[in-house]
Amino acid sequence: MGNRPQELRALLDSVAKQDGDPVEVVVVGNGAPVPDVPGGVRTVELPENLGIPGGRNVGIEAFGPGGTDVDILLFLDDDGLLANTDTAQLCREAFAADPRLGIISFRIADPDTGVTQRRHVPRLRASDPMRSSRVTTFLGGANAVRTKVIAEVGPLPGEFFYAHEETDLAWRALNAGWMIDYRSDMVLLHPTTAPSRHAVYHRMVARNRVWLARRNLPAPLVPVYLGVWLLLTLARRPSGPALKAWFGGFKEGWTTPCGPRTPMKWRTVWRLTRLGRPPVI
Repeated sequence: MGNRPQELRALLDSVAKQDGDPVEVVVVGNGAPVPDVPGGVRTVELPENLGIPGGRNVGIEAFGPGGTDVDILLFLDDDGLLANTDTAQLCREAFAADPRLGIISFRIADPDTGVTQRRHVPRLRASDPMRSSRVTTFLGGANAVRTKVIAEVGPLPGEFFYAHEETDLAWRALNAGWMIDYRSDMVLLHPTTAPSRHAVYHRMVARNRVWLARRNLPAPLVPVYLGVWLLLTLARRPSGPALKAWFGGFKEGWTTPCGPRTPMKWRTVWRLTRLGRPPVI
């Protein structure tokens, strides 16, 4: 968004220090001018904010149609920082060792405390962020995706704008037979924040949750999944304005187009269940 030039420069410096072959970099200005960047870094400035998935999709296309000029795509938040110099090489080795590995989710840690927030561990059993494992989704601001996944299942859902776009891509990838790993040794340093800092958080989370279910789940699981999330939302006792925004988004999710519906196979439901997160929560 162009409002964190110092953090962006620090991130780009950490990418430039990666071991092995140099990492090609594209910075997308999502409806904002791109600050000064080091030589060799390509930039794309969009006339309007396309949202998180829309901006990342533009970045994908900067590496050829569907990103096919490269083998692996890294997505990194502009206020993050790669903690170690071997992250890119670890990605190369992981994808080379497992031909069915499609996506890697990095560990996000606070730069001052080293603490990883529970919500940044993409599994239900999140008490030990230092344990790597197979997972069913990934973190949008710190991940690596094999470009063959994009070619097979398509890009991020641009219409989501913000929230749950990663899970939509993850479910489509899993349904196509790809696997997702959470790697605690691949670290992005990022200040601890609350997702509700975004003004659109409650509405987008609710709307996109409905869209996610309508697009991807077998019909019998749609009401179960959304019913569980309704109960969880009420149990968290949000404020009156937050709850009003959430219900407005929930209604919007049912009354507006969600994009193409391609329900996952029942064997994918079973795979998600075996990985510890059945698609009802």
